[in-house]
Amino acid sequence: MLHAQFSRHFYDKTLRIDYIHSGNDTIDYYALDELIEEGAWAGSQVNLIDELDYGNYKVVVRDGKEGEVLYSKGYSSLFWEWQTTAEAALTTRAFPENVLIPFPRRPADVEFYNRLRDGHWQMKFSYRVDPENYFIKKENRLQFPVLNLHHSGAPAVCVDIVIIPEGYTADEMDKFRADSRRFADYLLNNEVYKPYSANINVSAVLAPSAESGADSPGTGVWKKTLLNSTFYTFDSDRYLTTSDMKSVRDVAANVPYDHILILANTAVYGGGGIYNFYGMFTSDNPYAGEVFIHEFGHSFAGLADEYYDSEVSYVDFYNLAVEPWEPNITTLVNFESKWADMVTPGTDIPTSAKVNNKNIVGAFEGAGYMAKGVYRPSYGCMMKSFSSRKFCPVCHKAIHQMIELYIH
Repeated sequence: MLHAQFSRHFYDKTLRIDYIHSGNDTIDYYALDELIEEGAWAGSQVNLIDELDYGNYKVVVRDGKEGEVLYSKGYSSLFWEWQTTAEAALTTRAFPENVLIPFPRRPADVEFYNRLRDGHWQMKFSYRVDPENYFIKKENRLQFPVLNLHHSGAPAVCVDIVIIPEGYTADEMDKFRADSRRFADYLLNNEVYKPYSANINVSAVLAPSAESGADSPGTGVWKKTLLNSTFYTFDSDRYLTTSDMKSVRDVAANVPYDHILILANTAVYGGGGIYNFYGMFTSDNPYAGEVFIHEFGHSFAGLADEYYDSEVSYVDFYNLAVEPWEPNITTLVNFESKWADMVTPGTDIPTSAKVNNKNIVGAFEGAGYMAKGVYRPSYGCMMKSFSSRKFCPVCHKAIHQMIELYIH
């Protein structure tokens, strides 16, 4: 049964808005591509306004007559990350992107916002959606069978995860079934997610590729795959992503979902996770389980990377004069808004990385790809390295907080 407030403004179906995001390191533009009607709305029918305010972008839906905010959602994208690379200062590029909103009953204004370098929001693009517009497409362009891996209840009161395959041929669908089940079990038995296993749905879409694996430009490997994924994103050999968001969404649309996980059929180490975009990881690397949980921390809970001594392509990723939006890092500009209430009593802030501080919550310098000026909650955490094999208390809390928003 639909929630009364939700059904007042929305149908129980999903509107997908595809657009092109282009620009360079200092400017960006939005251009509408197409509108697509998809299946039932999988998100919460109660928590429609995004109070967490995470993400580098957000979409806001307003009633076309009264201007009331009916829905909002924060997210990030591959384009935003590209803007922080050296290449973005030299050229202009375009990335296909898309967002999902509940399907409005009446004309609605959809607004797209960028989070500026100073942390404030700026509206960059708006479009009036007429739900009667006959140019809203209704076909499911890539239809495939769906495998139910773990069913707990109705989509509106569960976290709905869809696993989609990349680089699995038709002859390898049995392998994908086994791999996707293995990773679903890995998630549901993880100490952070296990308490909520009865609130999580996991499905897999059986979508074959022409060839096995994924592109690896740095090693001369090119594969014909359904989602066009590639290692060497931003010239980082282990960063595995895809910018083909049309295909990603077309495959995922075979089932109601909140979050997309892309499982690449390769033993190469790598992956990527972008908040409310997708998480991507590989099937057969010895660290595949840890990479999966780490990347899902990014894509699901908005957690930042806590490491700072690995090679990345980003330049000045965080503004040290502003508190970052990610819940597990801080510049100490407004530490009270982060985990100050969770700091172990008697702990100095900033916190020394000495041996007897390894099991406390504090503010340890070095995080977010920056050795100075950005701080993490604990000495070790799954968002920093796999040696701890656990999330710190701050990340643990952030994940549970996110789950609660989906299940109510």
